[in-house]
Amino acid sequence: MRAYTLLLLRVSLGLLLVIWGVDKLVDSNDALAISQRFYREAFSNPLGWHILGALQALLGAAVVVGLWRKFTYPLQALVNGASLLGVWESILDPWGWVLQEGNMLFFPSLIIFAACLVLWAFQADDRMCLDRRR
Repeated sequence: MRAYTLLLLRVSLGLLLVIWGVDKLVDSNDALAISQRFYREAFSNPLGWHILGALQALLGAAVVVGLWRKFTYPLQALVNGASLLGVWESILDPWGWVLQEGNMLFFPSLIIFAACLVLWAFQADDRMCLDRRR
């Protein structure tokens, strides 16, 4: 049961990275709008978003199949941790009662980050991955 649960967790977290990476490739305007709203326009170059999108999609694909887990799991946690920091108001005040930027739709960012840490912590138990086949 544990191996199947970790497989499901790995595939779902990896696909999240793939989906968001492809979104950056397909619709850089969406990525620019997200940057303006949540990251204080830290990333405002469309070419940069395309590069980040491609790298994020590749990282997600490696996570899905369980390749280079010693590197991809920490990177995954870093990427999702950065997203978590970008919506910190929604974690502290999901209804926006005190902090104007709070939005309960972003609260699952905390759950996603925690799931990344669980996957990383239990990688030795993740037997259904490409790393085990090599």
